[in-house]
Amino acid sequence: MTHSTITIEINDRAYSADVEPRRLLSDFIREDAGLTGTHVGCEHGVCGACTVQLDGAPVRSCLMLAIQADGRSVRTVEGLADDAGLHPLQQAFLDAHGLQCGYCTPGFLMSLEPYIRDADAISEQGIREAISGNICRCTGYQSIVDAVQLAAEKMRLQEDG
Repeated sequence: MTHSTITIEINDRAYSADVEPRRLLSDFIREDAGLTGTHVGCEHGVCGACTVQLDGAPVRSCLMLAIQADGRSVRTVEGLADDAGLHPLQQAFLDAHGLQCGYCTPGFLMSLEPYIRDADAISEQGIREAISGNICRCTGYQSIVDAVQLAAEKMRLQEDG
């Protein structure tokens, strides 16, 4: 099978590899880049565990070929935190008990961060729509909604202060 050399910027760092055309983005992230925070659940795009951001927008990495991301920017859950600590959304998930086993959490975070970043106003309905493609089998969803509202408030206060 023919291989292609691709380079994907993941969390502001370039990763290059020789890949088969059928290699999934999720496999590239986990195996070629060594970033295991992106979880693979159903491998059909239904559960949302593999969600990453491609050029700032949430995508299912198990449904996308790595070659489709060649030359583009990907952000994984590892790219949320910085030297100052956890991203406010990550901290809010801890503070509001928005996670239990944590398997689905990276996908939720990568789906929700753009919603908080881009929404004019945060609402419970908007949050629920933003997470409608993510499945959690442990927490129920109210704690996740509470965590997003907490994070949005903290982020608004940081911007104002």
